[in-house]
Amino acid sequence: MPSHWKQKVRNFFLDLDARIDSTLFSSGKGLRELYERYSTFMDRFYVGRWKRWVFIEPLSEAATLGLGGMILLLTLAIPAFRETADEDWLKKSDLAVTFLDRYGNPIGSRGIKHNDSIPLEDFPDNLIKATLATEDRRFYDHFGIDVPGLARALVTNAQAGGVRQGGSSITQQLAKNLFLNNERTIERKVKEAFLAIWLETRLTKNEILKLYLDRAYMGGGTFGVDGAAHFYFNKSVRDVNLAEAAMLAGLFKAPTKYAPHINLPAARARANVVLDNLVDAGFMTEGQVFGARRNPAVAVDRRDENSPNYYLDYAFDEMRKLVDTFPKSYTERVFVVRTAIDMNVQKAAEDAIENQLRQFGRDYHATQAATVVSDLDGGIRAMVGGRDYGASQFNRATDAYRQPGSSFKPYVYTTALLNGFTPNSKIVDGPVCIGNWCPQNYGHSYSGQVTLTQAITRSINVVPVKLSIMLGGKEGPKAGRAKIVEVARRFGLKAPLPDTPSLPIGSDEVTVLEHAVAYATFPNRGKAVTPHSVLEVRTGAGDLVWRWDRDGPKARQAIPPNIAADMAGMMSHVVSEGTARRAALDGIPTAGKTGTTNAYRDAWFVGYTGNFTCAVWYGNDDYSPTNRMTGGSLPAQTWHDIMVAAHQGVEVRELNGVGMGQKLPPQPAQANAQANAAPRVLETKPGPPPVLTKRGADILVRVEKLLDDAARTTGKTTLNEPSKTGKAESSSALAFPENYVTAAGPDGATPAVPRKN
Repeated sequence: MPSHWKQKVRNFFLDLDARIDSTLFSSGKGLRELYERYSTFMDRFYVGRWKRWVFIEPLSEAATLGLGGMILLLTLAIPAFRETADEDWLKKSDLAVTFLDRYGNPIGSRGIKHNDSIPLEDFPDNLIKATLATEDRRFYDHFGIDVPGLARALVTNAQAGGVRQGGSSITQQLAKNLFLNNERTIERKVKEAFLAIWLETRLTKNEILKLYLDRAYMGGGTFGVDGAAHFYFNKSVRDVNLAEAAMLAGLFKAPTKYAPHINLPAARARANVVLDNLVDAGFMTEGQVFGARRNPAVAVDRRDENSPNYYLDYAFDEMRKLVDTFPKSYTERVFVVRTAIDMNVQKAAEDAIENQLRQFGRDYHATQAATVVSDLDGGIRAMVGGRDYGASQFNRATDAYRQPGSSFKPYVYTTALLNGFTPNSKIVDGPVCIGNWCPQNYGHSYSGQVTLTQAITRSINVVPVKLSIMLGGKEGPKAGRAKIVEVARRFGLKAPLPDTPSLPIGSDEVTVLEHAVAYATFPNRGKAVTPHSVLEVRTGAGDLVWRWDRDGPKARQAIPPNIAADMAGMMSHVVSEGTARRAALDGIPTAGKTGTTNAYRDAWFVGYTGNFTCAVWYGNDDYSPTNRMTGGSLPAQTWHDIMVAAHQGVEVRELNGVGMGQKLPPQPAQANAQANAAPRVLETKPGPPPVLTKRGADILVRVEKLLDDAARTTGKTTLNEPSKTGKAESSSALAFPENYVTAAGPDGATPAVPRKN
């Protein structure tokens, strides 16, 4: 570069540096002058000494905290206001459904219909006063949240050390009914408060009160005070007297607990509290309520009415989801729905569970049960979600997740058949470990080389675990378990099914409903179906809206038909010669699998015929163990009783892979019966649980080992089904024990004969 160019470049950078320095200096000087001017200006407002600490500092802190609080409130309010995004929010829960059984007979109703036929002015004055005195005395004075009432409730609950008094206003309760659920969380209470204020800005006080009286759940499957008046007193709400109004107002707090058709003394006691509230609030005098105290309300006796409430709850939830799929332009909210329920099967299921629990529940320390009976297309014929709907509305058939134990193993064996194994493939039943977890069979013994059919018949725990390892191949057991989960998903299981080493022996949790319908894949020649209760939906005027066979999801091929047939053949041995002999049906092909979880917390039997599939679960709500209840005891016997009723008057279908059923051998007492007598199903009652001491269990273990050694020495099979000990599994082993099978004696008694699954 020429020298004169170098001089020009040097001068250019010197000039640029000078300009930058000058700009920075001028900017700093200007900012200092600006700050001095600002300081001089603000000095005019300076407040010192005591005035600063009395006025300025508190105001500054209040402004800071207020701004932060407003930002926080806005953050919390956004999720609440999203609930109101639907333009049709007022009718969001306004759904009324009348349910029919599969033959068109009414079985009940669910939902809320906004009853404009009875204006608020026509409601009895004593009912309005009783509601306000009990639920929200300052209803017409607050802005949606009763601050004094909320503070009083907080103090009362803090003193009592628990929830003794509610602080929600009527507006808050209506907001919960319209937009939220009953979960007891802080998030829900925050949403409830914001939505209450929002409702107060949109509706008048009388409109809020009318909606509350029309939409509150009142027990017995009824919504609104008018529906409750008809259900409990067989009259319109216009005609209720003071005693009846007090009983209705008492239902808002706990409709199930105080429902008069379930617990009349509790309902009357609660009504007496409402009368006290009327006097305390100054709405009435003691003389005015004296007659109602002396002559309490008498409710209609509905104890003999048999309504399938668990089934109706499930069907209504399904209907609400179905309505959401209808076009937005469709505004109809009143429907008549034909369901898949068969009331004869439903009654048989309820009676079977109640009879077994009443007779043997105390011996087995079991308090609850659930069952689902399904057609092979997924239509739910019967559902029992618990022993007593009046005592608990929690549906254990649809909402409770429990470990299936060995009843999960068919998914494992199906995966094995899909990957080259056959029912006659042989696996060594011997010790195996995955990491530091080593599953054991019930009895802590092994059978040596067995076929897959023998393994599922005896419910051997080691074989499914070894299959999961072999299915993973070089990728390891985790890959094998992933294949099992993928197959279970094909069957229709939607439960989480987290990956654990014990997954192949049923340590993950499923619902009774999903488990029952998933088994329908086997008799369906490999086609998986979707569980459903709704067959047909019509408007109140009779117009067809939706039909399952036309609009519902179609069956999907989950596994090849030959695999389904092989599995049915393998699982039929469980009923004919394995752990589920009590489930055997006379002349009807049957297959299934028992399941018993660790510490005997859950006992299952899931089985199927060529016509139906059914799952039965027994256990306790508090997850406490039963007294050695196994899947082959009460669950198998209950399944048998239900399916006998389900097949009455039904053409028995062949079970693919099994053929037609065989007649069961008669009991000795029946051997001399007349030749032309009608065939009867073999009666096998479960009896009380077997009791075996630790010393007896140890003796049986030694005897079993001696027999096994003798069999290996002579090369002969000592027993078709080696005897099982009664020794309990250790919790660390995570082994899932299976059923004690009892052999019926000549008199129908059931001596305890411990056998291996």
